[in-house]
Amino acid sequence: MPIKIPNQLPATETLSRENIFVMTETRAITQDIRPLQILLLNLMPTKVDTETQLARVLGNTPLQIELELIAPSDHVSKNTSQAHMLAFYKSFAEVKDRTFDGLVITGAPVELMDFEEVDYWSELCEIMEWSKTHVHSTLHICWGAQAGLYYHYGIPKRVLDHKLFGVFQHTVEDPNYILFRGFDDTFWVPHSRNTTVSRADIEAVPELKILAASPEAGVYAVKTDQGRQVFLMGHAEYDRDTLRKEYMRDLAAGVDIQMPQHYFPGDDPSKKPVMNWRSCAHLLYANWLNYCVYQTSPYDIRDIEKGIRTDD
Repeated sequence: MPIKIPNQLPATETLSRENIFVMTETRAITQDIRPLQILLLNLMPTKVDTETQLARVLGNTPLQIELELIAPSDHVSKNTSQAHMLAFYKSFAEVKDRTFDGLVITGAPVELMDFEEVDYWSELCEIMEWSKTHVHSTLHICWGAQAGLYYHYGIPKRVLDHKLFGVFQHTVEDPNYILFRGFDDTFWVPHSRNTTVSRADIEAVPELKILAASPEAGVYAVKTDQGRQVFLMGHAEYDRDTLRKEYMRDLAAGVDIQMPQHYFPGDDPSKKPVMNWRSCAHLLYANWLNYCVYQTSPYDIRDIEKGIRTDD
């Protein structure tokens, strides 16, 4: 089944070329089916790239997905045109009276700032609080995961001695949990961050369970009961060349940046990176949609339209 995205969203052409079934709003209204309502809070500066990456992994399942895009109201994007924002994004105020099967909160390049110093922190807190009553399962990514763990459970982020940058091998610690159903014992995920969260801090919270981790990158996946909240510290959704673009950008800007680890063959930036995390990304997001959202969501179409929960 397809992912339904707004008409003319740039991701449409890219995903169609990759044989990912995309359905525009115009075509979707002709079908009598209740798609999963997924809200994407996009905090990344390169919004078009992030839209495409997440639409790709969310759209590669038998489920029909309706993707809604929002961004912080009080933050002006410097890397995405206002025309694009006005055409495809809504404010939180426009959607807060609705219910959603799933919410994805992306990362953001603000990790070295205190949470409270981020200009949209108060709005993000409002959204995370709202998600507890209006969203069945929320997926937090990278800085979004650190923000969620801090807001909901008081877990602080910790600054690393040097940037964690590259593609790292991880181990499934709870193979019986549905989020990693079908995974091999080890898998690879890209990371690009300057901060982390402590395993000890997570293990001190009874509501949280660590699902996967890496000897080099630390904790990767954390969940609450029934997967109502999922926290992912890396970027399984990244494209093959995302880390390369970041590396070349920082080199050109004179930033003291190390080469991404386990990424370029032979550590040669002139060689094409081997993408060894694609299957992990698709299976991870498919499992989240299927087991944490679709099979357990309490909503039906009338609840979605009225903006109410049926499990209260």
